[in-house]
Amino acid sequence: MIENWITQLRKGLVEYCVLLVLRRGENYGYEIVQALKQIEELSVSESTVYPILSRLGTERYLKWRDVPSSAGPPRRYFSLTPRGKVRLAEMNAYWTVLVAALQALKQGKEIGQ
Repeated sequence: MIENWITQLRKGLVEYCVLLVLRRGENYGYEIVQALKQIEELSVSESTVYPILSRLGTERYLKWRDVPSSAGPPRRYFSLTPRGKVRLAEMNAYWTVLVAALQALKQGKEIGQ
């Protein structure tokens, strides 16, 4: 089924998309989710994004700080660490190569030629 393939593809892209959102600067979790929800094709939710934010923090690609909020619990603001910026640069470089290779394959060209 195409739906299964699309779901797996989306899962693989969410981490990259989170890093792309954060390249613009610090955001709190809800802002990140809302930015990604604008891309209907990703079909993300809080339950998709927050575990990725947590994992990226554990892996030291992100750092966060908690800021008190008058409207409820503290807001957790996320930003890229230097290591996260390197990771994003690596992903950007690979994305460019991958898209070019896939485009060549779609056009029927020989890969690696």
